[in-house]
Amino acid sequence: MARKKARAGFPASGLPPFGGRAVLRLLGGFAVGLGFWFLFSAPYERAVATAAQTILRVFERPAVTALEASGGEIRLDRSDFPPASPRPGLPAADLHFNFVLLVALFALGPRPFEPKRFGRFWLAALGLFVIHVAALIFQIEALYATRLGAWSDANYGTVSRNVWAGGFHFYQIAGRFAAPFALWWATLREP
Repeated sequence: MARKKARAGFPASGLPPFGGRAVLRLLGGFAVGLGFWFLFSAPYERAVATAAQTILRVFERPAVTALEASGGEIRLDRSDFPPASPRPGLPAADLHFNFVLLVALFALGPRPFEPKRFGRFWLAALGLFVIHVAALIFQIEALYATRLGAWSDANYGTVSRNVWAGGFHFYQIAGRFAAPFALWWATLREP
């Protein structure tokens, strides 16, 4: 029978022992993550919006999408929108609040500030940033594909409407909760 390999200082099961100290670390990690999230959510939203706008514009002909993050939302504008039409605002916290969960999960293990573990946390945070940019792109494309009436019908087929809307709904329902767990679990493993 093969012996299970311990992961990153955890028992052979690969999961951290869940006792009183682990609960305190989890709650402390949640509090630290929440504080970090409140302090840095505005610049983070700008970074996510800038990255998503850059990617969207690469694939647009002509490049018309403009994103601006402010006041807890990402405002969507297109240069081909009529000047008097309203500009949609997308709630930004829905995309990235799961960062707090990622911090809490990393705090769960013993010695979370150990350099190797701390480096893995930032690697997972980078992965979460990529996921947030992709989720924002899916949200914008879903809006384009399903919410702009005749323009949506003329520019998006049935398959593309379903792909964009389905991808964004998957993130909203399961992906935003699963992503921090998957990144945490993936970075627990010893290389």
